[in-house]
Amino acid sequence: MTARDHELKKDLAATLETRKELGPEYEAELVDAFLEKVDRKLDAEIDRRVRRQSAELQMAVARGARPHLDGHGPGSFGERFGFAAVSLVLAIPLSAIAVVNAHLAGLLVTWAGIVGVNALHVAGLFPWQHRRTKQESASDWE
Repeated sequence: MTARDHELKKDLAATLETRKELGPEYEAELVDAFLEKVDRKLDAEIDRRVRRQSAELQMAVARGARPHLDGHGPGSFGERFGFAAVSLVLAIPLSAIAVVNAHLAGLLVTWAGIVGVNALHVAGLFPWQHRRTKQESASDWE
């Protein structure tokens, strides 16, 4: 348990003790006050994390890395999700064509291909997935 967790636990215990003393008619105000404390602590934690990530990003740029700010860089969640979504959308007509022309065997081959392509993508074995070298990335910023 971290110091922040311990402090929050103490605040909750104090709020519950105060509720016992004041009675249920003050419960809404006590809950609101506690939630406001939690909200302030969350805001502070988020601010701390954003500042840390910003500093890490600035360091990466200073070292010559090319950051992908939009979440669509190589291997990013956006790229992986997009690839999977497109392959599933294309799987529908491909499955229908396979079943009409080759029945169950065609369906199995089609899905083996879909799974195979997605596995290769996740493994990063497509030529367009290779990351650029540090020298190439640095030249873009000059």
